[in-house]
Amino acid sequence: MTTVLTPASPLTAADRCDRCGAQAYLRVVLASGGELLFCAHHGRKFEPELKKIAVEIQDETERLTAAPASASDDER
Repeated sequence: MTTVLTPASPLTAADRCDRCGAQAYLRVVLASGGELLFCAHHGRKFEPELKKIAVEIQDETERLTAAPASASDDER
């Protein structure tokens, strides 16, 4: 039997941290098939333990420091 991992969809504002309820920026896929979502703070806090049990970690924390797109002049 072959297992195919499909690319995870981007995290949205509706995805919330399982620890505190803040917006999630990390998705941790577990070997058991479940997943956990974490904000950047809790993702960093639990990173060593998560790496031991994760099959995949989707890290989108770079979005926190990315410059927002600006509107064109005709959109202002």
